[in-house]
This record gives sequence, structure tokens and C-alpha cells, in this order.
Amino acid sequence: MVSIIRITLKGIFRDRVFQGIMVTACAFLLIPVVASLSMRQVSELSLTLSLSLISFILLLLAVFLGGTSLWKDIERRYTFSVLGLPISRQSYLIGRFGGTALFVLLAAAVLGIAASAVVFYTSTFYPPERPILWSTMTLCILFDALKYILLIAVAFLLSTVSTSFFLPVFGTIATFLAGGVTQQVYEYVNSQSADKLSPLVRQVATGLYYLLPNFGSFDLKVNAIYGLPLPYNGLLLTVTYFVVYTGILLSVAAAIFARREMR
Repeated sequence: MVSIIRITLKGIFRDRVFQGIMVTACAFLLIPVVASLSMRQVSELSLTLSLSLISFILLLLAVFLGGTSLWKDIERRYTFSVLGLPISRQSYLIGRFGGTALFVLLAAAVLGIAASAVVFYTSTFYPPERPILWSTMTLCILFDALKYILLIAVAFLLSTVSTSFFLPVFGTIATFLAGGVTQQVYEYVNSQSADKLSPLVRQVATGLYYLLPNFGSFDLKVNAIYGLPLPYNGLLLTVTYFVVYTGILLSVAAAIFARREMR
């Protein structure tokens, strides 16, 4: 499995994905200029733009690396040669996932360093009203990375049941969009303002709430931007949720992939 993780990382670097991230990261250089156009809260705006850019880049990585990794291997018949070695399909799948997840963590670390430099530069010339909590910013980026690693697990599950890249890619995007609003929808259908909703709609909304990943629990941007205290008990629950949900997705994906016919 370790060799599969290493091969996956080499393949991602060989495809020049990391170079693409570095080119995209040049957009960080524009953030101080854009943030300075704000009359107030320049540092807060700089932090907001930096975290949003990191989230956008990680989303692209999760969708396209997670959604096309297995598909490209099968299309290139690379899977056949690898599975001819003394390695199980489950180990191969988990190794591919592990390599992709490690690359996302590496990308988040590099982008986080760039964002910290930009925010530090901006806060030097435009002192914020509230002190910047660097530990909260670090945790915000880390939990953002965990969110997209969970999304990669969704993409791998969809890849095991699909023969093309359309379902993994567009299914992953749809899951991300739906998973970002499940908490709000659940709270609405269980509030007093939703009394006119039928019981069927409430049951469907509740079922989707428990079935789809809750990406909203990973979002710590408000805490990082405004220096709000972190709910550490909630963070522990989120990490537990991440481990359990990702484990379930990979287990199902491995079971399906083990029974899939390779043509």
C-alpha cells in the first residue's frame, strides 16, 4: 500500500499538478492590492480572500484528482498491471486514496504558508481591530483540507460504480453543493416556520441530512476572520465524524471495487 501511495504522489507531480497550484497561488500577490481598496477591515478582507482562495483550489483538486484518478488508471489499463502484482484491490484503492489525500494536505500546507505571508504583510500596514489568531487560521485551513479529503472519498466511491469520468466529477460537485447546505435545510424543516411542509418532505430532508456529508461543520472561516473562540468539543466531534464517514465510504468503495469486472 505504501508503494501505491508513493506512486500516486509521483504521478500527480509528473502531471504537473503541483506546478499548476504554484501558478494559481500567484493570485495571493493580488490580495493585498484588492484588500487595500476596502476603507475598513483591510486585514479581515485579506484573510477572507486568502482562505476563500485556498478553499477554491482545494475544491478543484478534490474534484478532478478524486474523480479521475481511478478512471484514468482503468482507461490506460494501468490497473491491470498493478493488480497482477501480489496486492489486493482494496489495498490498491486505499493506496490511491491515501496518495491523493496526502497531496491535498501538502497543497493545503503550501497554500497556508502563502496565505499567512499575505495576511502578515497586510496586517503590518493595516493593523486589524481584533488580533489575528494564527492558531485558529491554521486549524481553519486544516479542517478545510479534511473536508476536501472527505469529498475525495466520495469521488472514489462514485468512481468504483462508474465507467466514465462524468459521474465521479459531476456527482462529486453535486455532493459538495448539497453537503454544504444540509445543516441549514435540516434546521429549517424542523423549525416553526416550516409548519406547512408535509411530513414526507420533512422525512426526505432528514434522510438526506444523515445520508449526505455535512461539510458545514468543517467551516471555521468566521472564527478565523473575526478571532472568535473555537468550540473544541465540536472540533473533536467533527474529527470523529470525518474518520467514521470516510471509513464507511472507503469500505463501501473497496467492497464494490473488489467485485467490479475489469474490461
